[in-house]
Amino acid sequence: MLIEHLNRQLRDREAQALQRRRRVAQTACAPEQTVAREGEPGSARPLLAFCSNDYLGLAQHPALIAALKDATDQWGVGSGASHLVSGHTRAHEQLEAQLAALYAPFIPGARAISFCTGYMANLALLTALGDKQATIFSDKLNHASLIDGARLAAAEVQRYPHNRIDRVDALLQAATTPVNLIVTDGVFSMDGDLAPLPELLALAERHDAWLVIDEAHAFGVLGAQGEGCLSHFGLHSERLIVMGTLGKAAGMAGAFVVAHPAVIEALIQLSRPYIYTTAQPAAMAQALQASVALIAGPEGAERRVHLQALIQRLRQGITGLIAQHPALGWQLPESTTAIQPLIVGANEAALRLSAALEAQGLWVPAIRPPTVPVGTARLRITLSAAHTPAQVDRLLAALAGSAAEEAAR
Repeated sequence: MLIEHLNRQLRDREAQALQRRRRVAQTACAPEQTVAREGEPGSARPLLAFCSNDYLGLAQHPALIAALKDATDQWGVGSGASHLVSGHTRAHEQLEAQLAALYAPFIPGARAISFCTGYMANLALLTALGDKQATIFSDKLNHASLIDGARLAAAEVQRYPHNRIDRVDALLQAATTPVNLIVTDGVFSMDGDLAPLPELLALAERHDAWLVIDEAHAFGVLGAQGEGCLSHFGLHSERLIVMGTLGKAAGMAGAFVVAHPAVIEALIQLSRPYIYTTAQPAAMAQALQASVALIAGPEGAERRVHLQALIQRLRQGITGLIAQHPALGWQLPESTTAIQPLIVGANEAALRLSAALEAQGLWVPAIRPPTVPVGTARLRITLSAAHTPAQVDRLLAALAGSAAEEAAR
């Protein structure tokens, strides 16, 4: 009975074109990978990938590979315990100090704390700060980790329509709790658009609230030194709480929170996902210092310039393609980031387009509900500084051919 219940659920998902299937990458993260279908090793073939979050192309950077090898020789491969037992090392302390210094121009007295993953960091942050005396005001398009963190928190949760400043203002005016947290992605993971952070910070100042920003897709990509949206918008306030991931633009793994020292101390004392989790390996924490330094330095700046040029090239090509085939109803929302969503609409149409591209040697998975709203299934095209203009042109040519075939259906 139990197994049949699960099988029935799975059949229902497949009937709605919502079934997910893993792919098996047989080579390292890079624009060109050899990929097989799960359970079919003989199906392996080389594909040009536009689906990684390795935005600066650092996952295969020789200096970072060398840094991790050296750090592993020094620290070994495991931390052995949680941060509050014996797993917190000098390497973690140095990484946290480096990240705090990076954000010091934006958050007075900034202090940082490191985590194993961004998902873990968001759960820790919202459950620790979102107690029974708090209300969490969350953008409806926030990442699943923020949504789950809010669900697990003891706080009241109120969701507001995407980027609607007027609704946030009205909700804050009506709030009766002594602690209020405005929670938003900095760059939204499925649309690539930016939150109106200056306006949200103004509301936080006016209503005595915290502004929690998930910078997973902005860290390394935006800002003069890759600091993300705070640098991009020129924000400065002790009310800012930033969560950033180190497995995307930083090219490795891990996450951090930077905030006022009182916030960080509260996380150390109160956040169960931090207290009861084995610490990130010290070798990774040490190697990440090289990644953060690279991001903040001249090479990081050069990679961001190259990435922006690729973004403009792709957007111009897709915009022209949409103009040629208006009947398809494809949309390319405004985005100046590495995330470029080509909204197709129906689940089946998105799957069909993804399969057509794969037949031409390109890997661009279809994203469907519940990750995105019903009727907005899409190809989430992600660009990396490791891509070349010629590779972007190859994607555009494949999209043009697929669009022509779809229009002729």
